[in-house]
Amino acid sequence: QVQLVESGGGLVQAGGSLRLSCAASGNIFSIGGMGWYRQAPGKQRELVAAITSGSSTNYADSVKGRFTISRDNAKNTVYLQMNSLKPEDTAVYYCNAGIQFMPLQPSGDYWGQGTQVTVSS
Repeated sequence: QVQLVESGGGLVQAGGSLRLSCAASGNIFSIGGMGWYRQAPGKQRELVAAITSGSSTNYADSVKGRFTISRDNAKNTVYLQMNSLKPEDTAVYYCNAGIQFMPLQPSGDYWGQGTQVTVSS
């Protein structure tokens, strides 16, 4: 069994910064791609940023130049540094990871419970 536990959300004024963390725990053999998604009220969940096992990254156009995704493979943790936050960044942020529990077994897709980010104007 695996858990993805997010932390770092909160309330911040526009222009401020937050750093989200997501740590995976359990009997993990390896973690492939990891990512952050967000869902605002009344909207679909969308990809914010993703990072491969080799640390290649991609970002939604709306956050490019403001958000940075990184990972610490030794800690099974992915981070999202969010700078120059805007009110439209307000959402519940979810982490996602492709996790393999045994060699030669396919990876499964796992999600955190979500953390609220609220940006006031």
